[in-house]
Amino acid sequence: MAAAGEIVTYDEDSNLMDDWIVVLPRHRKRRRTCPKLLGPKQESKTWVVSTDLQFDTSRYAKAMQKVQVCLKKLEKSKFFDLFMAQVRNDVVLDFFARTRGSESNMHMVIYGIGSIESFDPPRLQLSLAILMKREIDWIGDIEVFDPVLSATESRVLEALGCTVLTIDEQARRKAVKPTLFFMPHCEAVLYNNLLEANWEKELLSNMVLFGNSFEAYEQHVSVVKDLVFDDSRKHILAAHSFADEFRIETVSDDYFKAFHETSWHFFSPDAAAELTITDAKVE
Repeated sequence: MAAAGEIVTYDEDSNLMDDWIVVLPRHRKRRRTCPKLLGPKQESKTWVVSTDLQFDTSRYAKAMQKVQVCLKKLEKSKFFDLFMAQVRNDVVLDFFARTRGSESNMHMVIYGIGSIESFDPPRLQLSLAILMKREIDWIGDIEVFDPVLSATESRVLEALGCTVLTIDEQARRKAVKPTLFFMPHCEAVLYNNLLEANWEKELLSNMVLFGNSFEAYEQHVSVVKDLVFDDSRKHILAAHSFADEFRIETVSDDYFKAFHETSWHFFSPDAAAELTITDAKVE
């Protein structure tokens, strides 16, 4: 089992189920780099409200076709084989089992998916979520929210078995039951909102987050020594100390833009002291 604050990454050149490598332990020296995804231009899913409220039959058919093509491509890819091997590995399965507890299913909430009609990365991300539900029997219902979604895109999502939320929760859903928050490449403020809303041991223990690497955020702050982190990252940096993180492999350029620097995060704070937030500059 990984120690809190460490990343476990899957080696794409190894056997799909046997070989795991633990890298970047929190308390050892390591080369610091400034991850590209963390700059203001890279956290690019802008929270824009769609004004496209009219359903269009022709656009619906084209968008659905694009998603179906994406689903088939992803399902046959090496990336998906490696991804599912990681999820089904005993180490990761144990974390999922502990989060689920006595519950038979884990609900999935997708925030910030982006326009599935216009861009490939949102389609790949959506396809991964849908394939997970098809492959894993304990993945429950899927809810989706992004204010950018058009009426046509919402109908596509509903046809694929998702429920489209109409209320903007600002990613502040409380995990009163085991919940998988599927949020690849969202803005830091949304991760922070989610953590802040669940900043209790019981609620955090009910959460699994699939999103930007918290280790990468911590590295970025460590590189920029004079940075005083603002409210949008406080809970991310605090949670990193008790999060078990499992980095996924993008394998090829086809999946890099949609999934680079993306990790599974499981949270298990041991004491109230770990839930203390300070305003001090990060050294």
